[in-house]
Amino acid sequence: MELSVIVPAFNEEAYIGATLESIEEAAARLRASAGAEVEIIVVDNNSSDGTAAAARGMGARVIGEPVQGIARARNAGARQATGEVLVFVDADVLVPRTLLDAIHAAMEDGTCIGGAVAVEYHPRRSSVRLYLHAWRLLGRLTGMAQGATQFSRRRTFDELGGYDESLWMGEDVDFIWTLRRLARRTDARVRLLKEPRVRPSCRRFDEWPLWRILVWTNPLVIASLRRWKGAWRGWYVHPVR
Repeated sequence: MELSVIVPAFNEEAYIGATLESIEEAAARLRASAGAEVEIIVVDNNSSDGTAAAARGMGARVIGEPVQGIARARNAGARQATGEVLVFVDADVLVPRTLLDAIHAAMEDGTCIGGAVAVEYHPRRSSVRLYLHAWRLLGRLTGMAQGATQFSRRRTFDELGGYDESLWMGEDVDFIWTLRRLARRTDARVRLLKEPRVRPSCRRFDEWPLWRILVWTNPLVIASLRRWKGAWRGWYVHPVR
């Protein structure tokens, strides 16, 4: 079973090296343990910094997607991928060495069509840690799973049409809910891997004031504004470096 790891990246020069290093360590472990093929694709989403050069320097295959949007970038990577299983990892995420082993094992179950991986944040402020704990509880109650790392069978991804490119935020949760609806209709399974967990950057949680975090990560705000690019300048125009 071949895995394609797709990393959408917009101005992530400062983070992409560590992300790719962690992915390559996980890929090497899976190749050794299961003999599986793993390709790593970085989608440069119109970056103005050295993201593409940094990714090439790490040995990744780099393709360009000039039209802004993380959903569009993920879909562009999927179109170029050759793997039976697509794994989407954000460009500021550190993955544990056993991650791809865990995804490979989950997908060996023929009824599993995809899923997501639990995240682990370590913000500096106790108030933010408490808020993120509330987020985790909400996720357990609603089945919400963010897109720091998600995976899907290629044929399922194609059947669903990939990520919704009209969404500027929340496209990851939308995709998981779409997967789950398909699973209910077809007696398939969607897995949320609780271990091992991936570690996204805490840059926004550390740099933003608390009020801004509470507003722009609020599910109601995201649901209301997810199709309006202008609302998400902190991600697409002036992201935290």
